[in-house]
Amino acid sequence: MDKESGIQAEGKVILSELAETLIGNEIVRMNGEIKEMMGKGERIFNFTIGDFDPSIFPIPAELEEEIIYSYRKHFTNYPLGEGDLELRKSVLAFIQDREGLTYHADEVLIAAGGRPLIYTLFRAIVDKGEKVIYSVPSWNNNHYVHFTAGEHCVIEATAETNFMPTADMLEPHLQGASLLALCSPLNPTGTVFSREQLEAICDMVVRENEKRGEGEKKLYLMFDQIYWLLTYGTTEHFNPVSIRPELRPYTIFIDGISKCFAATGVRVGWALGPAIVISKMKAILSHVGAWSPLPEQKATAKYLMQKGSVDQFLKIFKMELSERLQKIYAGFIKLKQEGFPVDAISPQAAIYLSIQLDLCGKKTADGNLLEKQPDVSQYILKEAKLAVVPFPIFGASPNSAWYRLSVGNCKKEEINEMLGKLRDALKKLS
Repeated sequence: MDKESGIQAEGKVILSELAETLIGNEIVRMNGEIKEMMGKGERIFNFTIGDFDPSIFPIPAELEEEIIYSYRKHFTNYPLGEGDLELRKSVLAFIQDREGLTYHADEVLIAAGGRPLIYTLFRAIVDKGEKVIYSVPSWNNNHYVHFTAGEHCVIEATAETNFMPTADMLEPHLQGASLLALCSPLNPTGTVFSREQLEAICDMVVRENEKRGEGEKKLYLMFDQIYWLLTYGTTEHFNPVSIRPELRPYTIFIDGISKCFAATGVRVGWALGPAIVISKMKAILSHVGAWSPLPEQKATAKYLMQKGSVDQFLKIFKMELSERLQKIYAGFIKLKQEGFPVDAISPQAAIYLSIQLDLCGKKTADGNLLEKQPDVSQYILKEAKLAVVPFPIFGASPNSAWYRLSVGNCKKEEINEMLGKLRDALKKLS
């Protein structure tokens, strides 16, 4: 091997074990492939990515104006490592007003969306070989465990619990774990913890930490609630610290404006948690440099305090999202009632609908067998022009027949057409 070039004689590049084993974001890859198909003229109902079409769901006008104003005021230098103080104060006031949670300025960290915060949290808590408990389907936990060389402790939840993990599922695995990763509302399912479910999990974590002796690492809880403002109907959002205040020293919230204000590209997220953990996350973030841009921080600080504007935006935004989710859900239930092997879970929150396409074992019109779930995905994409994300991408069993359908790019006038094409594709199977 040439040591200077890092290339073996046969031309193989030698990189780190992490680089060789880490899988890139599969949804982004899938969405890129679909956009390439669309670029060639194919009509695709692209319900894959957890993002928003700005022509359908623009960011709040007041937030946009504040961003423009902030750039014109030349707020273009480095922000503080922990985030602009004005924004941290606004976040604390916002959370106090809407969730009744009281935190202090040294207990909040600002970053460029939720991802850097999750990464720094894993790095701050998890050592090599330590157990991380997470349920599937869920977004990206497997990759963050891989980053830290932690031990994966994977719990597969099912439709019977709306794909939310229960205390009974989790408790046998707590011994020796350093982190429990939870998300509600859940990406990819659009479902939430009930109060009773979350109470049982909180009590379980409290008991586990009481067992651990002085000097022993406690079990920390990451609670990703990035979608918490997007709940529908009678659905309520609950959080661990409100339910069990004694969990406050061990709970780190992941939150931000990306989803609830259709601001995925604005890149403003925050973590709330005990000051010692937040300070370590800040130190790690200082080397990664994934800070939220200062103009966006200044703008978000101003916008979060405009209570009337925020409430009005959320009212219309949630109505539009709910209408799409409910209409597609009703369409799937109608198909199910017609005898097709499909199903869906009533939407509760976020921008996602859990749908089932239980088509393995069916034959296409030209006699091809849909032997495995990827065959089903390809058939639905080809025949119904419907692109959705299979739950195995979120860690579920390879034979799971469930999919995530995202309405962030959904035009209401296309829903009936999409359902019609799906019905036609299903009719062709035998």
